[in-house]
Amino acid sequence: MTTENAPTNGSPAERPTNPDSIAPAVLRRTVIIVALLNLAYFFIEATVAWRIGSVALLADSVDFLEDTAVNLLIALALGWSLHRRAMMGKVMAGIILLPAIAALWQAIEKFGDPQPPAVLSLVLTAGGALVVNSVCAAMLANMRHHGGSMSTAAFLAARNDVYANAAIILMAGVTALTHSGWPDIILGLAIVLLNGSAAKEVWEVAEEERLAARALAGEAIDD
Repeated sequence: MTTENAPTNGSPAERPTNPDSIAPAVLRRTVIIVALLNLAYFFIEATVAWRIGSVALLADSVDFLEDTAVNLLIALALGWSLHRRAMMGKVMAGIILLPAIAALWQAIEKFGDPQPPAVLSLVLTAGGALVVNSVCAAMLANMRHHGGSMSTAAFLAARNDVYANAAIILMAGVTALTHSGWPDIILGLAIVLLNGSAAKEVWEVAEEERLAARALAGEAIDD
């Protein structure tokens, strides 16, 4: 078969220019799937957390919202201007904070009466979260070096979330042994702090993009 008649696979937009590169369309499709998985499980985990009164589980649900925001930002970054990405990044930073504030409020309310959450629901939900994050980390593993620093951050976030899910399962074991709600509160507060840091990082990335957009537009930057 001659070169002219050789079949090609995929559209030009989806064919990488060399064997080691990943086409933008493939990267975009991957991060969108990961974002949707994270968004779906956020609602599941947050709902169970409210029903069983788990601070740690509610705080952990913010990680799914954070990962949704990061992966959507990556998808948008492949086509949007710096200015639009900066605006959306700040909106997503605020969205990440909302469940974190709710988890903090729940922790404060439980200080006076630290009832332990339902252990079985806690283990099953955290186990489901571990599976979802493991799948997302596997999907992002091959993309981590092809979408810039945010792709690497998305992979590391999914991988670290696996560790957090494992910590919640271990905490459920401690709760079953002690019949106390304090392990859940302490772990929940630790996750809230990490979520606040994540929201701050997303905001800072958005601010850097805003300043870069102003520089490209020739505007003076004095802040």
